[in-house]
Amino acid sequence: MEHTLDFNQKRGFICDMDGVIYHGNRVLPGVSEFIQWLHDEDKEYLFLTNNSGYTPKELQQKLARMGLDVPEEHFYTSALATAAFLKEQAPGCSAFVIGEAGLFNALYDAGITMNDVDPDYVVVGEGRSYSLDTITKATNLVLGGAKLIVGAIRGWTRDAGGRDVYGSLFHASLEEILNQAEPLGVPVALEAISRMDSDAYCSVAETADFIRSFHSSALRLQLDSIHLHTNGETQFCEEILRAGELIGQVDISDVGRMAPDGDHFDFPKLIQALKEIHYQDYLVFEYRAAPPEYAAKAGLDYIRSLL
Repeated sequence: MEHTLDFNQKRGFICDMDGVIYHGNRVLPGVSEFIQWLHDEDKEYLFLTNNSGYTPKELQQKLARMGLDVPEEHFYTSALATAAFLKEQAPGCSAFVIGEAGLFNALYDAGITMNDVDPDYVVVGEGRSYSLDTITKATNLVLGGAKLIVGAIRGWTRDAGGRDVYGSLFHASLEEILNQAEPLGVPVALEAISRMDSDAYCSVAETADFIRSFHSSALRLQLDSIHLHTNGETQFCEEILRAGELIGQVDISDVGRMAPDGDHFDFPKLIQALKEIHYQDYLVFEYRAAPPEYAAKAGLDYIRSLL
């Protein structure tokens, strides 16, 4: 018997924002009706974002400009999560922070003070304030004993002072993460990211080689079909075969973050390559709710037909 999901029985909803609620400055189809339904049915809901740069108030205003009425308390950012974590770990601690207003405000509200001499923590978030001076300062503070909290470690090599500096700092950041993750048995996924978001570790081959340099079974390679397309990875099957067991997650999305249908990206080729390496880990479906009308099911049914 086919299982049918009854949304009316769900008491709460947690939603991503970019690509789910809006794309750019455009609300996606069905979102206004969904939010109105949440209000009418008195459902609990929360919009999450891993961008630490914005405050909940700024996010509320952003959606208001798009015609969506979402109260401020329905937003939760990575900045708020970081502040809550530090408050729990070390109440009243101090931090050297690289980031934007959303991160600073969250930390201040949690009673965390700024300190560029001998902080308890170095916190790195989203932002436009990266420079050789700030990165060097942060690195020296970590080497001096401050604990590193990383909210965003991707970006452009030019902002770090060049490719060599970027690579060294990125490696050090991931080493710190793995030092925490490995004893707990927590896997860490490093994504071969879009060239629109970074100029380092974008291709499958380069990212896989970088992962191998850590010699850690906890660090896995994350692929995204839309990045394979936009990065022009015409030989992605061969690279998947070379990466093999390093791959720990594959995100499924067609061009324009649409549901996969085989008309734009060669999903049969992708699935065949995964079969050849006996891939048994996650397929994550990351595309818009519409179109088509039932995009989630349509995309899932299409990929299932290839398995």
